[in-house]
Amino acid sequence: MKNIAVFASGGGSGLQAIIDACKSERLNARVRAVISNNSGAFALQRARGEGIPALHLSSKKIEDPTLLEKAMLEALREYEIHVVFLAGYLKKISAGILRAYEGRIFNIHPSLLPKHGGEGMHGLNVHRAVIAAGETETGATVHRVSAEYDEGEIVAQAKVPVLEGDTPETLAARVLAREHALVVEALAGICAGRE
Repeated sequence: MKNIAVFASGGGSGLQAIIDACKSERLNARVRAVISNNSGAFALQRARGEGIPALHLSSKKIEDPTLLEKAMLEALREYEIHVVFLAGYLKKISAGILRAYEGRIFNIHPSLLPKHGGEGMHGLNVHRAVIAAGETETGATVHRVSAEYDEGEIVAQAKVPVLEGDTPETLAARVLAREHALVVEALAGICAGRE
């Protein structure tokens, strides 16, 4: 069984999809820790509600980047983490964590990478860009995390149509629903050693 740490900055709906899949045994894994850079993230409340350690680790709390990285690595070691999954985590992962967990850190992005990725491309920004580009389809991508935003190896993708009259909000809702299933599908492969 794999131990997963989920990093999240916001609501944690992706985290909830992972927790539910672990509880229903669709994933041979367990979420051992949730880490957020945002003390008010609902993801931390979700974790606490499930009895999962919920850690607020941010540059506001620990200003020295070296000490922050050390605290994060210590938490990952303490909970014997095998896989790190970023579910709406809006901070870059430090070089030391990338080295320590090379090939074992994954992210979900709300577009079909390599389209509409990169710094600042998260949330409604992505969906606005998709609509502005006149795309007829978009989707979600699970990829390995590298030193650059959204440039790591693609592990899994799912397509979602862009409908006439879509707003960034309607498109975001449709993509998010598909993201949750994709996260579970991708993690099942990762936990089984297929990725």
